[in-house]
Amino acid sequence: MSWLEKYSDHTYALMRIVAGLLLGFHGLQKIFGVLAEHQPAVGSQIWIGGLIELLGGLAILVGFQTRLAAFLCSGMMAVAYMQFHWKFQFGATFWPAVNKGELAVIFCFVFLHLAARGGVKWCLDKAA
Repeated sequence: MSWLEKYSDHTYALMRIVAGLLLGFHGLQKIFGVLAEHQPAVGSQIWIGGLIELLGGLAILVGFQTRLAAFLCSGMMAVAYMQFHWKFQFGATFWPAVNKGELAVIFCFVFLHLAARGGVKWCLDKAA
């Protein structure tokens, strides 16, 4: 499968773009109530998380200050998992499949990888 290696920067950039788009949409839902059942109160922890999702997701999407934005979003997703999914409970609720935290965990580690590697291709970081 070494023939795929020449596309590694392209697929990495696609992962960055899609992850940024998906996170940005979560923020859009929280901040503006787009396709959401409810909106959190302005200034609440969930609203601030939504703002980080929206702005961080957009920055990651276009590759602007990718490392910083991704590091911030990775930490936010770690907090989201621990506080809202795991809730520091042991037993069956420890597992992401049970506490519905799979998305928070995968986002956390995808964004940690993006923070370590940066924008790489098709990004504003490279334009500067």
